Amino acid sequence: MPRLAIDHRYMLSSLGRLLAIPSPTGYTDTVVRFLTGELEALGLAVELTRRGAIRAIRPGRREEGARAIVSHLDTLGAQVKLPKDNGRLELVPIGHWSARFAEGARATVFTERGSYSGTILPLKASGHTFNDEVDAAPVGWQHVELRIDALSRNRDDIRRLGIETGDIVAIDPQPEFLDNGLIVSRHLDDKAGVAVMLAALKALQDAEAETPVDIHFLFTIAEEVGVGASSVLSHAVASMIAVDNGTTAPGQNSDEFGVTIAMADQTGPFDYHLTRKLVALCRDNEIRFQKDVFRYYRSDSASAIEAGADVRTALITFGVDASHGYERVHTHALRSLAELITAYAVSPVEIKRDFKETSGVRGFTRQPSGEAEQELSPAIEDEDLKR
Repeated sequence: MPRLAIDHRYMLSSLGRLLAIPSPTGYTDTVVRFLTGELEALGLAVELTRRGAIRAIRPGRREEGARAIVSHLDTLGAQVKLPKDNGRLELVPIGHWSARFAEGARATVFTERGSYSGTILPLKASGHTFNDEVDAAPVGWQHVELRIDALSRNRDDIRRLGIETGDIVAIDPQPEFLDNGLIVSRHLDDKAGVAVMLAALKALQDAEAETPVDIHFLFTIAEEVGVGASSVLSHAVASMIAVDNGTTAPGQNSDEFGVTIAMADQTGPFDYHLTRKLVALCRDNEIRFQKDVFRYYRSDSASAIEAGADVRTALITFGVDASHGYERVHTHALRSLAELITAYAVSPVEIKRDFKETSGVRGFTRQPSGEAEQELSPAIEDEDLKR
């Protein structure tokens, strides 16, 4: 069965609804409940870990050697470090992102009593007051503060509002879905990946597609702080593909169109055989793709391997411009990823030895070891090679 048709409207609608739910790492209960409802509406039973990572299994012809697809629900954000004497809030980041991209952001701080909106501003925010000092201000989390949209002029006012150290701050996504297919928003990493997975699952369900093994749809809640898929995998899973953003920037080969297949990230190369299977599926199904290597990047796959999971891993990405900042992606990349997931889900199992966690060398994989065969130009004669 070739790649399946993707419900484009459903994918974009899912992305819009996901972006509307604040979910910085540590504050993911609401988005977990939302996604659980979506998965159940698509016909899958849902299992949650204690903290809320999601596993939903679409049955195939056999349980052993299952395939997993994973993305993460958590996003970047911040926490209240200290209430300040001026009635504003000192912040620390959740996840790794620069305060450069926090300046000017609208945000929401969640307290035990309720929430307050606000704006993250540099300490010297008024050009009418500080003149050129505004442009000379350094970049860093110690150089910004959250101005609360409430009467708050000192520490006592902050205390009366019920805002305390440790309260979670969500950064408003401010999404724009443009007619030319571009999507501009914060938190496309990785809510776009979640929407891609939902669209792929819907395509499989609509087509009543049969898969050779179970497909585990996994959604983690702490990838941005390095935890990722460390505790949601079952022993039945033999291979796992992470769906996340690729970085379109100078020195990178990622693109906002098609699938970007990561060959390695900062934790090392991805599985040789799984990545090449994905490349072959793109070629066979005429899905546009490119390869890339990420130097300052890790995904759900890394945490699974570091936790001791013996699974083949790969990373497929949608090219995002300005990752961890004001992100932008094109719908072509999202649809291409969903198509690749469907093609992978229905593809035959080639490494049948993976049905067991351990076995002998019989059936073990091989990698090319000889010299590459050169394709000669017709203009090159044998005599030319002897010179």
